[in-house]
Amino acid sequence: FCLLHAADFRHRLENEIVPALIKGKMVVADRFLFTALARDAARGLPLDWLLHIYSPLYWPDIVFYFSVSPETSGKRIAATRTPKYYEAGQDVTNISDPFESYRQFIGRVIQEYEALAVIFKFITIDAEAPIYDQHLQIRQLFQESRQRPWLEWNEEAIMDWANMLPRGREVGIGS
Repeated sequence: FCLLHAADFRHRLENEIVPALIKGKMVVADRFLFTALARDAARGLPLDWLLHIYSPLYWPDIVFYFSVSPETSGKRIAATRTPKYYEAGQDVTNISDPFESYRQFIGRVIQEYEALAVIFKFITIDAEAPIYDQHLQIRQLFQESRQRPWLEWNEEAIMDWANMLPRGREVGIGS
């Protein structure tokens, strides 16, 4: 499942995200690289191996981590639908009830997100606060961070990616 996610991520990166960045556009992504890392690490895969699978890495300029308790996450999912097999972590928990499996698995995922938040300096937003308060906080923080803190790394990663492309698939870097 991890390799399927990595292939899908790479496809979106190569065909949507990087070309948009090259054109000078701003890309806002919901559940970028770190969601896959958190879910796969919660399945017991080593972070260093995961970082290798997803490399070259493209670091976002800013990451908002919407922190929520496992209980709240479970209630929000249950209010709208039944969690899917992998989303519920049934491949890991071996629990047949998708809601109970989700409740246990999401706790692991949240622990991994919190570790990633420390490592990669995410901006944590209390996702249990009123939506309007979250909105105001995000607007303020976004406007404060107009510079790309990892610009040098992004340029290097994009050039590495471009050098790995088969001939005829270039996306116009430097043109």
